[in-house]
Amino acid sequence: MEYLVTSQEMRFCDRNTSERYHIPSAVLMERAALACFSVIEERQAKIRAACEPLGARAGDRVLVAAGCGNNGGDGLALARLLLQAGYRVDVSLIGPQERQSDLMSMQLEAFQAYGGAVRRSLPEGEYDIIIDAIFGVGLTRPLTGDFLEAVEWINRMPAWVLAVDLPSGVCADTGAVLGAAVEADVTVTFGFRKRGVFFYPGARYAGRVLCFPCGITPDGFLGQFPRCFTYTGPVGELLSPRRPDGNKGTFGKVAVFAGQEGMAGACLLAARGAFGTGCGMVKLISHPSNRVLLQRALPEAMVGSDPREAAGWADAIVAGPGLGTGEGAKELLSFLLRETKQPLVLDADALNVLALNREMLEQLQLLQENPDTRRPLILTPHPGEMARLADCSTSEVLADPSACALVWAEKLSAAVLCKTARTVIASPSGELYANGSGNSGMATAGSGDVLAGILGTMAAQKEDPFDAACVGVYLHGLAGDLAAHEKGERSMTAGDLADKIADCFRGGVERRKTV
Repeated sequence: MEYLVTSQEMRFCDRNTSERYHIPSAVLMERAALACFSVIEERQAKIRAACEPLGARAGDRVLVAAGCGNNGGDGLALARLLLQAGYRVDVSLIGPQERQSDLMSMQLEAFQAYGGAVRRSLPEGEYDIIIDAIFGVGLTRPLTGDFLEAVEWINRMPAWVLAVDLPSGVCADTGAVLGAAVEADVTVTFGFRKRGVFFYPGARYAGRVLCFPCGITPDGFLGQFPRCFTYTGPVGELLSPRRPDGNKGTFGKVAVFAGQEGMAGACLLAARGAFGTGCGMVKLISHPSNRVLLQRALPEAMVGSDPREAAGWADAIVAGPGLGTGEGAKELLSFLLRETKQPLVLDADALNVLALNREMLEQLQLLQENPDTRRPLILTPHPGEMARLADCSTSEVLADPSACALVWAEKLSAAVLCKTARTVIASPSGELYANGSGNSGMATAGSGDVLAGILGTMAAQKEDPFDAACVGVYLHGLAGDLAAHEKGERSMTAGDLADKIADCFRGGVERRKTV
């Protein structure tokens, strides 16, 4: 597990590291500069090795664009290290001198003491390396004036760009671009990864993100740990071992209510997701016209015709993939909400039925508010479905998917997803999981159906729906990464994704290091 922090959480940890644990801020700044220096030196060593046989020389002209605050101080400390190592370093100070922080002023004096020259304007000419140290986590409003000019200038330059802690112009909390933002090749961040370099569009501006502790540890949170986290390790470590004496009933029975006429594929893909994740049995309730096709395509699954019998049989229920929004779907969903108590995954058309029938949505909310009728519940909306539920625009959801998920998780006492390039999952208590596995190839028909099936199995095997949803979404993305590796992001299908679930449990498969 890896924490993803807000600007406020990071400042809290920084302050406690210095005030409670007596590690001076200047020491932390020096370590941050050394981390950036090590990244540059590693890159330059590779370039030198490539240039040597050709009789060429690695470029060593560096510009450090330094702001007024401590991010600028990090940049000046780095400028000093680079100057001492023989790089040709220029520094441009961006912003009014009277607003310089004490640490920034100290680092400026040290840089100048070593013979470094500074200017208060952007230079002419070209550079091989540009260091963006204008703004860190403190930016809260759109860039203007000299700051905007500096960011636009950096983006025009044909140089390799390293952002210190966060690309200037990216909101540290949401990843939103505040007017304009530096397009970095690498972002070196300190202590913990900021949400802004994890969520899009900030992730695109950050390039490759490298996180260095620099002396900052979780102790600095004083027990008030960040609410947002992500997974990065083998998915098998997040699952309980399978009982060697278990049987098919031990590992969960999942009932899938899916597939109106002509939509058997949605039901089939959900069932494949459930089986691939390790449940013991799957029973499908679909339109009668789909029955023969489903039996032939997936003989391992049972195909039922009695919703009441299937619901009573199951350990967990999945409802919605390809279900339609007609009267039959409405009656089925009403039955599932009123007369079943098992863990329930509401996906796709089940969510659309709720959005179209506000009284049913209110009924669900009342049921979940009452501890006696509350059940483990997972909702899986994409931004469009979330917007219909929340009665707002899709653009409003996309502006802050995390906030939308948190609101509905609290309303429905449920684990609520918002499926985007960085899917988020909120818990009723305010925890937030942000998923880093997966790729653009998963934006394909049926991918969500596979996820619904995966979540069905997770809900049958785990008591906590939030835990079930987090692990299920992570697994779904890992399978997508394996499918993309084999088929390519352009050509992979949801069926390819389902095929790769099993491979995620072999040999400690880890997420690709792309985020």
